[in-house]
Amino acid sequence: MAFLTDRKRATGLGSSKTGTEHHWQMMVSSVALLFLIPMFVFTFGWILGSPYEEVIAYYQRPFPAVVAILTMLVGFFHFRGGVQTLIEDYVHGFARKALIIGMICLSYAAAAFAIFAIVRIAL
Repeated sequence: MAFLTDRKRATGLGSSKTGTEHHWQMMVSSVALLFLIPMFVFTFGWILGSPYEEVIAYYQRPFPAVVAILTMLVGFFHFRGGVQTLIEDYVHGFARKALIIGMICLSYAAAAFAIFAIVRIAL
């Protein structure tokens, strides 16, 4: 028979660490994507199907390039937060830590490749 208080039994259970901060980060990135996705769709849709030279000239203008870069950065940041929450909720033990580290590396690498591609087109 263990003599533990209710507080001692609850330690380590629940979102007593960074749950509120993570929630606010997801809310802020959601609101940012609410504006960025339509702007990206309209800027990208405008040039979709055009010849290569026109696309290069279009993305050398600042507004379409900045919209695309911001959409990729905020999108992959939001992706990282969502998948991290999913892994934390459903995976336990060493696999949890390994998957979180792998997912963070994957999302940062994808964001870096996307930014590199857009900057290479823009310059």
